[in-house]
Amino acid sequence: MTANCILERVAQTQSTNDDLLERWRAGELIDPVARIAHKQTAGKGRAGRTWLANPEDSLCFSLAFPFKRKPAELTGLSLSVGLAVISGIAQAYDLDEAMLYQTGLRLKWPNDLLLNNAKLGGILIEGGQVKTGDPTWMIIGIGMNLRHAQQIESNLGSESGLKVASLDQFLPSQSTLPDVEYLWLKIIASLEHHLSEFDQHGFGIYQEQWKTWDAYLGQTVWVSGAGREPIHGIAQGIDQAGALLLEQADQTIAIHAGDISLRVQT
Repeated sequence: MTANCILERVAQTQSTNDDLLERWRAGELIDPVARIAHKQTAGKGRAGRTWLANPEDSLCFSLAFPFKRKPAELTGLSLSVGLAVISGIAQAYDLDEAMLYQTGLRLKWPNDLLLNNAKLGGILIEGGQVKTGDPTWMIIGIGMNLRHAQQIESNLGSESGLKVASLDQFLPSQSTLPDVEYLWLKIIASLEHHLSEFDQHGFGIYQEQWKTWDAYLGQTVWVSGAGREPIHGIAQGIDQAGALLLEQADQTIAIHAGDISLRVQT
């Protein structure tokens, strides 16, 4: 971990993302800041959705990170973050990433972690650039289920249709989860490495690596978003900018990240 990353731990806050966004808008961010809360009373998912998490059963934190790149040059960032989280988990558990793959860990475009097709965690990225020449500050929020997946799923209600997973499900039965603080620090260190590489080289260096973790590669899917008709096709990975490549009868189209849902067609 770099020496200039500030670590903040709080018992409770509304949203660690909002805390850091407020500081960014006020021009108060200088060095990277990682902020973790035992309890978030108004945690956020994508598109303004509420992130529901039991403090004892989840890891929820945000990282404010400055990029030299302009906002338009940060396409694929959420995909790089997903790879960083996998690497951090592997280091915290002292496991080979190939073993995590064998247990069913995957990435769902553009910003979810899955375990055997159930949601393990999510990524929310906000921020931007105040004026030309300034660093581009991105606030990266990560929420991940640690244990009690069935209880979390039942709390969501059957109408949600969401299958939930937790980290303890791929541990050997005699093992216990690593200390949350240790897991957090390993993921932060991995994020700093991946984000620095991304800032220097762009997403292209991660394209093939992400493809190996792609949950839906080669499957028939439909993509939908607010105000859009669903688009059907076969998921064919991603391009160098991190856009989803969707093969249709007579063409392959690129779908860019936004308020988009991706589901296997049944």
